[in-house]
Amino acid sequence: MKRIAVYCGSNTGIKPVYREECLKLAAGLCSRRIGLVYGGGNIGLMGIIADEMLRLRGEVIGVIPQKMVDIELAHTGLTELHIVGSMHERKALMAQLSDGFIALPGGIGTLDELFEVFTWRQLGYHHKPLGILNVDGYYDLLLLFLKTISADGFLKKEQLEALVIRGNSAELIEAMDR
Repeated sequence: MKRIAVYCGSNTGIKPVYREECLKLAAGLCSRRIGLVYGGGNIGLMGIIADEMLRLRGEVIGVIPQKMVDIELAHTGLTELHIVGSMHERKALMAQLSDGFIALPGGIGTLDELFEVFTWRQLGYHHKPLGILNVDGYYDLLLLFLKTISADGFLKKEQLEALVIRGNSAELIEAMDR
């Protein structure tokens, strides 16, 4: 893998462990010379992972809609910053630039991005690894719901098993790299 798209919050959340694991993920990506593709913002977990990747001299590519540039103030010190017209364009370009995907804790936008690439994988548009960094059990209830969806016949077991789920970044990167 040359680049991983990371989906995460534009807020930091209330638990310090979210920030800590974000920093560890950046270190793990840089140590394997894997670049970051992300939403292009300079706030929240997005800004933390981008800043740490840059501090460690990693490649950081941001993709952000013009409207979000106006609202969030895009990160200006990135390796590359792509400004697009819509969220749809953002998600498509992030997927195109990436060899895999990781969801960290985040809100509705993070879930939207995760589920879109999960759907694309299910439909055969890509076969890239899809990871969830389940920091401090953040995604436990969502994962339980996905198991329910599968048990009730709405998601094939092999699709559910395509999700690589780990509680720490080192194990997640290792598992996705296989």
